[in-house]
Amino acid sequence: MGDLVDELWRGVHPQRTAMPPLRLVGQPIIESAFAVSDLATASIATAGLALAEFLQLLTDVTTEVTVDRTLADAWFRPVLTPIGWELPSPWDDIAGDYETADGWIRLHTNAPHHKVAALAVLARGRREPRTARAVATAVKHWHGAELERAIVEAGGCAAELRTEDEWLTHPHGSAVTAEELVAFASTTGAAGRYWQPNPERPLAGIRVLDLTRVIAGPVATRFLAGFGADVLRIDSPDWNEPALVPETTLGKRSARLDIRRDPDVLSELIAGADIVVHGYRADALDRLGFSDRELEAIRPGIVIARLNAYGWTGPWRDRRGFDSLVQFSSGIADTGRAVAGGERPVALPVQALDYATGFLTAAAAIVGLGTQLRAGYGSTASLSLARTARTLVTANQFDPLRSSHEPQHRARVAVDASGHQPTLLDTPWGPASLQPAPLTVGAATQRFDLLPRALGADAPRW
Repeated sequence: MGDLVDELWRGVHPQRTAMPPLRLVGQPIIESAFAVSDLATASIATAGLALAEFLQLLTDVTTEVTVDRTLADAWFRPVLTPIGWELPSPWDDIAGDYETADGWIRLHTNAPHHKVAALAVLARGRREPRTARAVATAVKHWHGAELERAIVEAGGCAAELRTEDEWLTHPHGSAVTAEELVAFASTTGAAGRYWQPNPERPLAGIRVLDLTRVIAGPVATRFLAGFGADVLRIDSPDWNEPALVPETTLGKRSARLDIRRDPDVLSELIAGADIVVHGYRADALDRLGFSDRELEAIRPGIVIARLNAYGWTGPWRDRRGFDSLVQFSSGIADTGRAVAGGERPVALPVQALDYATGFLTAAAAIVGLGTQLRAGYGSTASLSLARTARTLVTANQFDPLRSSHEPQHRARVAVDASGHQPTLLDTPWGPASLQPAPLTVGAATQRFDLLPRALGADAPRW
């Protein structure tokens, strides 16, 4: 556990400064073939350690970080529980694992355009499948690599099941393995805006422009909001994620903006931001006219934290992807199958790549903010789910479950955070309970000043 915390701290901190004091309490409760609980605790601790160092920079006071391991596990899954109402399923009826002519493939069809792309490919030369059963029949006619390539080329999302060794020898797998966990690059110099440090709300006064969707990026910006940052989330006019909105808008304002039609509005928001967090693929913002270089020109000294699915080098750097797909590509789902002793791929019990990458992105943004204050220049931090996956796999090489392929080591899904009192919230959809915070940093405890809200509930301005 200590080795993993040290590895993540070194990963988010290019200056390799001494780690603030850390205390762990509680017991890990997620069972998995991989060291998921360790990753949960270590990634949340790393974000807390970055915050403690930032506070020390502001106040010259050493601050202890405390992480509750039970609650850290709870924060690696949805933390809002509806009371008297239900959220829709996050999964489309076609999304899932399918057997191919030579193995397995995962189709990710939650976004309507990704579903259209996958079904169009499967309809080539035959009738378009309309149900999961029909999709399963169609997929069996394909070899996995061929179907993966066809769906990706059509603009969809899919991943063939690979072993760990196959991933390490794959051109993209080897490229991602060679990347830093967090790749930092210094940018232009400029003084940041001044604000009065508050040990209880250390990020109060910091403006964060949130250009992320789904899980990893919103987790990062939610963490920043929980410690006082003013977070403004931007979505396109037609985007929606109804199963995730209460989770991903907690503590933030939310606005809609058509970047193609109103680029000047986005420029104004960037000019007023201290941190930009985005989850676009490597080439996507560039094509919209907002490359990292252009962001720096708009706001000299800005801190950029960016993340994607498959990394920033190699042939798949521009590929669409999600946590479950990266698990298939990187060998995680195949190892899960071996541990379970079955034939079907076995995913992690939680979307650990998303959550860990989210907390590490928050840590990297805070480190970048501290660097700006200390050295006077901005920075870009680049992270990916695929590189986080590699950290989990290598950490797992020292986990006793890895060498014991016994069925009792299958994941336990339920997270029990009993003994901790949740917070009751009134959301636009009805009352909900919020899991207690897993982290304290001295006098600072995670607290959300804004309730969840519908996408586009606010105006696109600071």
